[in-house]
Amino acid sequence: MRAPVRLLLVIAALVSSTACGPTVDLTKGLEVKILNSGWFDLGIVNGQNKLVPTVTFTLHNISDQTLGTLQVQALFRRVGEDSEWGNGFLTVVGSKGLAPSATTDPITIKSQLGYTGSDQSRQEMLANSHFVDAKVELFGKYASTQWVRLGSFPVTRQLLTK
Repeated sequence: MRAPVRLLLVIAALVSSTACGPTVDLTKGLEVKILNSGWFDLGIVNGQNKLVPTVTFTLHNISDQTLGTLQVQALFRRVGEDSEWGNGFLTVVGSKGLAPSATTDPITIKSQLGYTGSDQSRQEMLANSHFVDAKVELFGKYASTQWVRLGSFPVTRQLLTK
């Protein structure tokens, strides 16, 4: 092999080995702080009031590594049911990454599915005896790592307008 080609291969190996630090276990390296949850008022949809479960949270990097291209997925489920009711997906931080000790701006994810009612106010919908509460499970990944469960959180039975 010629010397310039060999030198380029050595440089490429050094760059790739220094660019990739140890993998961070997000269950230990990322802290979820729920700021708010509840039922967002989507307004009138197809002639009916519509409320959807919503969660707002931040992510705090408690690891010693930068977490590049951080993504979050939310799965909404009705309490007592195993099937997914709705979901949301966001790229929270792009290629710049989330530095050690940094915290994201508030992140809001709303389910696309929820409750509708035409003859009840939104507050009456929340108080209805047939109303089933919801929970949200948050999953995260960064770069090319696998999805991991960050936690499960109840959706508060309160009306959100913002």
